[in-house]
Amino acid sequence: MRKNVHLWFMAALLAVAVGCSGPAGTGESGSGLQGVVEGDGSSTVYPISEAIAEEFLAVQPRVRVTVGVSGTGGGFKKFTIGETDFSNASRPIAASEIEAAAANGVEYVELPIAYDGLSVLVNPQNDFVNTLTVAELKQLWEPDSGITRWSDLRAGWPEREIHFYGPGPDSGTFDYFTEAIMGSTGAIRTDYSASENDNVLVQGISGDRDGIGFFGFAYYAENMDKLKVVGVDGGDGPITPSVESIGDGSYSPLSRPIFVYVNIASGERPEVAAYVKFLFENVKTLAEEVGYVGLPETLYELIRQRYDRKVPGSLYEGKTHEETRDLAALLESAE
Repeated sequence: MRKNVHLWFMAALLAVAVGCSGPAGTGESGSGLQGVVEGDGSSTVYPISEAIAEEFLAVQPRVRVTVGVSGTGGGFKKFTIGETDFSNASRPIAASEIEAAAANGVEYVELPIAYDGLSVLVNPQNDFVNTLTVAELKQLWEPDSGITRWSDLRAGWPEREIHFYGPGPDSGTFDYFTEAIMGSTGAIRTDYSASENDNVLVQGISGDRDGIGFFGFAYYAENMDKLKVVGVDGGDGPITPSVESIGDGSYSPLSRPIFVYVNIASGERPEVAAYVKFLFENVKTLAEEVGYVGLPETLYELIRQRYDRKVPGSLYEGKTHEETRDLAALLESAE
C-alpha cells in the first residue's frame, strides 16, 4: 500500500520543476490544465484512489486531487449535496442516498472499479481459529449475541474473552458484512471497537491475541506479517480470500465490487474529465498493485461506455444481495 503524500505540496514542487514545458491542453506534464478535484468516502477504496492521485499528479502537476476518508456513508453525505466531485464506496449507493442526490439535483455515474474480498482476521498468536462457517460468523456478530468467550463458540477452544474489532456504521464494509452475514443491513452486536479507518482495526487486532475483526482484503495483504486470515465456509467448504478466490467468486459470500461515483456536472470540468480518463486508463493496474482484484477488460469497457454516455443512476438499485454478485450480468442486462 502506498504511503501518503502531501499531494498539493508535491504538485507545487513538480509545477516548478517542469515549468511550462509541453503544449497546453495536451494532458501531458506541464499542460495548462489546473484546478481542484475533490473526493471522499470509503477507506477500503482509498488505497486505489490514493495511487491514482499520485500517478495523476505526475501527469497533471497543477491539478490538486484531494481524497478524504470519512467512510462510504460519510462520503455519500457530502457527495449527494454536491460537495465533492467523486465518492469512493465499498457498497452500492443506498435508496436514501439516491433520494438525497435527486433532491439536491446531483446526477452521477456509478463506476465499479475492482473486486474486494471482505476478510476475517485474528491475531497471529491465535492457533485455533483457522476457519469459521457463515453460521458461526453470525453467532459471533449478531445483535444480542451470547458469544463472549472462544469456548462459547466451539467446545475445546480457550475460555478467554473475545475482543471484537470492526468498521463503524458509516462504513460500506459494515453494511456489506451485516447484510451478507446477518441478512439485515446494520444488524450487529454493539460491544465492539469500531472505526471507519481500517488501519486502526489492523492495529487493534495485531496487538490483541484474542482479537477478531473484518475489513477489506488489501489491508490484510499489506499486513500479512501482523494478521492471520480466517477461511470462511459458505457451504462448500472453507475458502480463504485471495486474488484467485475473490476474482472467480468462490470466496463467498464476502466477495464484492467496490466503486467510484462521479458527479456528472463535475465531469464537465476539464480537470475532472482528465482525472476520470486517467482512472479508466490505470485503475486495473493500480488496483492490483495495492492489493485488490482488477475487473476483466471487457467489463471496464462496458463501464467506460456508460460513463461516456453519462448514464445516470445505479445498476444495483432495487437488487437483492444475491443479484448484485454478478457484475457482468448487471452490466450486460443494462445495455
